[in-house]
Amino acid sequence: MANTTTSLKGSGQKFIARNRAPRVQIEYDVEIYGAERKIQLPFVMGVLADLAGKSDTPQPEVGERKFLDIDIDNFDERMKSVRPRAAFQVENSLTGDGRLNVDITFESLDDFSPANVARKVGPLDELLQARTQLANLLTYMDGKNGAEELIGKVLKNPALLNSLAALPNAATPAAEHAAESGEATASKDAN
Repeated sequence: MANTTTSLKGSGQKFIARNRAPRVQIEYDVEIYGAERKIQLPFVMGVLADLAGKSDTPQPEVGERKFLDIDIDNFDERMKSVRPRAAFQVENSLTGDGRLNVDITFESLDDFSPANVARKVGPLDELLQARTQLANLLTYMDGKNGAEELIGKVLKNPALLNSLAALPNAATPAAEHAAESGEATASKDAN
């Protein structure tokens, strides 16, 4: 029985050494039958924790759970199966009134990025979309003569701004042509 255990441990250590060398190794000197040997053991850590947070999927009792190997290759897969969730309320600093409900379920490591967190919170998602649209507008306007003046005129005229805001968001070739001819008109006005 002892030989089986030793061979299993050895095979596990060989597997780790072959596939992913550990970054930390425990090394110690041992004297066996009068000869000193240097023994190296990979540092392997087991974590027992409830990492699901406020998961909406029921989790088995702690005693019934199995250890899972988690590494860089299967991290997103494990996150998707556990579906950790954070649900809480924060002060609404956007409007200043009341509290804002935050309910986020994480399925990958990318879900922790600021943009992905903002996409999962309604009012923050609206601000992120507006920011993206403004960045796209800035990119579109780059190198176009008179575009800044045209945008300035629109922003200074509330009636025109409201009528443009009421238009549908669909970008059609006709709308782009109208924008270009408006740009040409603004260029003539600037000259």
